Amino acid sequence: MKKLLTVAAIVVGMSTMQAQAKEWDKIRIGVEGAYPPFSWTTPEGELKGFDIDIAMALCEEMQAKCELVAQDWDGIIPGLLARKYDAIIASMSITEERKQKVAFSNKYYHTPARYVAAKGTQLEFTKEGLKGKKIGVQRATIHDSYLTDNFGDGVEIVRYATQDEAYLDMKAGRVDLLLADSVALQDGFLRKEGGDAYEFVGPSLTDVKWFGEGAGIAIRKQDTDLVEKFNQAIYAIRSKGEYELISDRYFDFNVYGAE
Repeated sequence: MKKLLTVAAIVVGMSTMQAQAKEWDKIRIGVEGAYPPFSWTTPEGELKGFDIDIAMALCEEMQAKCELVAQDWDGIIPGLLARKYDAIIASMSITEERKQKVAFSNKYYHTPARYVAAKGTQLEFTKEGLKGKKIGVQRATIHDSYLTDNFGDGVEIVRYATQDEAYLDMKAGRVDLLLADSVALQDGFLRKEGGDAYEFVGPSLTDVKWFGEGAGIAIRKQDTDLVEKFNQAIYAIRSKGEYELISDRYFDFNVYGAE
C-alpha cells in the first residue's frame, strides 16, 4: 500500500512539474472580431485591428506560435475557462467582478466610455434627466453594468450581441443614446457613413468601480506563468517602440493612457 501511495505521489509530482514547466511555445488567443478599430473581420474572413496586431506583437516577443480563435463576446470568458483558448485579447476591461473568474495581465490600453446621441440632443445625465430614454449597449460589458447599476430602474436598456447591431439601431432611431468605449464609438460609428449626424454627449466615464483599470489580457487563474510572460512582453514591446508603431496605425492620441 505504501508503495502504491509513493508511486502515486511521484506521478502527481511529475505532473505538477510538467504543468509548471510549460513553455507556452504555442498559445491560443480568444478574440472577438466585431469591435472596430480594436478588432474586426474582413469580408474574406481575416481578423484585423489594434487588438489583433498587439496579440501578434506579443506572441513574436514571447517567441510563441499563436492561433487566433474568434469568439462571440457573450461566451468569451466561458470559452477561456473551458480551455478553447489560453488567453483573451479582446479589449476586456480589468474589473473586480471579472477578477473573481480570471487573472489579468497589466493593462495594454485605457480609454474612457462616452455616450453618443443625435446632434443637438440636450440631456441632463442624471436619473431624472435620462428617465424613459432607450440606451443601447453591448450585452455583458462594463457599459451594460454601469447602466444597470446606476439607471436600470429609470431607463430602458437595449442590449446587443455586437456594437455593430447597436449602431444600426441608433441610425434607425430605435434607441436614443449609445454607451460604449469612446474610441470604438468614434472609429466604428461617428467616422462611418451617416455618423456625422451624431456626436458625443455627456461626461467621459472612467470610474474604476465600473470601468476598471484599463484593458488587459484575461488568462486562467492557474496559469500564473503565462500572466507573467504577457506582462514581460507588454513591457518589452513598449520599451522597444513596437507598441507605439502599432498604436499609430489606429490612433492619433496616447491610447495607453497614464502610466
